Parts: sequence; structure tokens; C-alpha cells
Amino acid sequence: MDALSDAEVKQFEKKANEVRQTIIEMLVAAGSGHTAGPLGMADIFTALYFRVLRHDAKNPEWPERDRLILSNGHIAPVLYAVMAHAGYFPVEECLTLRKFGSRLQGHPERERLSGLETTSGPLGSGLSQAAGMAYASRVNGDKNRIYCAMSDGEHDCGNLWEAAMFAGANRLSNLTGIVDRNNIQIDGYTESIMPLEPFREKYESFGWHVLEVDGHNIPQFIQACGEAAAIYEKPTVIIAHTIPGKGIREIERDYRWHGKPPHQDEAKRFLAELRTLQGKIVSEHE
Repeated sequence: MDALSDAEVKQFEKKANEVRQTIIEMLVAAGSGHTAGPLGMADIFTALYFRVLRHDAKNPEWPERDRLILSNGHIAPVLYAVMAHAGYFPVEECLTLRKFGSRLQGHPERERLSGLETTSGPLGSGLSQAAGMAYASRVNGDKNRIYCAMSDGEHDCGNLWEAAMFAGANRLSNLTGIVDRNNIQIDGYTESIMPLEPFREKYESFGWHVLEVDGHNIPQFIQACGEAAAIYEKPTVIIAHTIPGKGIREIERDYRWHGKPPHQDEAKRFLAELRTLQGKIVSEHE
């Protein structure tokens, strides 16, 4: 993939910040949902939908599209927010998150919203779905790529490692895993609850090409996706080191915000901080 210009980097940073604001707005409107993970993955999902993925918001069922599987379905707010900003549906609809009858349920439901590839919720399942799609695409001779976004905490699930073994054994080079390595899960820090390290070496032992990036460095992540597409003999996993709650200093790295939404007063503070940051990004760009 071509390198980003300085102007493009600023545009991506601006868009990711807009996505974070939308996430806060939709969570406070819902009164429930997950905060830390969606904020932490805003840069990556912005890069995916505005640079990396081959997709068409006006034709979500385009056969040649890349597939993005969201395994950790609880971070759905970031997926919905980015899809809305990319033109899949009006941004205003984000405020219907978790409402009865809404297309935007707390976990993605494939048949409710065009552009969703799977229904997700049970952690550890997404990589199996993605590996199956990648295998089928190879059998069919398709040229698309399959991406699977995962949390680090869900690597406690044994079925995820079965999928990793399957993908490695079948050399599914059209598959790219993306791990949100934010080091938290609902009960605390990953290394206190069920240590994942040595994390990179685990994937390598299963036959994967492993890349590690700063999950908030958009050019670095895009470059890693380009490298993954150039690897022909094995699947690739991108371990993206992120800060949960990114953009809101008082909640960054606090595992208690894993599954907690902001209340009205907190949302006002959070949005004010993000809008101040937006002004700095815009002024730097000008």
C-alpha cells in the first residue's frame, strides 16, 4: 500500500477523533455498552474502512469485497460508528444503539444490517469463522482478503487456538488477524488473570507470520496490512498495542471501563476533551 502523506495522516486522525465522539454519543444515548475497547480501536477501524478494505458502502454485498469479521462483538460501537461515517447508514442512526428494534444491537447481528459479515457475541468464535471464509475463498479462487478483529482477552478461549492451528496448517495467506492488545479484560488485566505472554511466540509456533504495531499509529498499521498481503505462505496476525479508552485521559488503561458506559456528566467532559483535540488536529493541518 502507498505511504500516506502528512495531509492524509491528519485527515485519518481527524476522522478517528470524530469516530470517538460518535462512540461517546451513542453510548450515553444507550445507557449501556462498552467504552474502553471501542475508543482504543478507533484508529484501526478508521484505517480499515477508509484505506485498507476493498468494500463499497453503496453495494455492501459486492462479491469481490474483503470480509471483516468482528470476533469481539462487544466493541460493536466502533464498528457501527466507522460504518456510519463511511456511508453505510446515517450517522444519526448511531444514537439508536441497543434500542428495541434498532439495527444496531449490542452485538452485531448480520441479518439486521447490510455490511455485517457475521453475528458475533461468543468470544473466541470469530477466527474460526474467518478461517472458514478464507479457506472457501481459496477453493473458489477469489482474490479478496479476510480480516478478523479479535481481543487479547478472548485468547483465553481454546476454540480460538484451534482456529489458529487450522489456519496455520492450511497456510491461509489470505487471512489477516488483528489483535487488540490492550492488556485488559472485564475482570482486570490480562497478565494477572490468564497471562498471554509470550504472545508473539505462540502465534509463530502455530505457523503464523506475526507483526507488532502501535495501534494508534495509522501509517504503521496500514503498512502492516500491506506486508500481510505480500506474505504468500502463511496467515498473518497483527498484534496492535492499544490504549483502552484512548483519547479520554481519565479512563485510559482503566479496565473498569471495559463494559461501562459514561453517564451524562462524564460524556460532557469526554466530548469536550475530544473536541479540544479535534481543534488541535485541524489547526495543525491548516
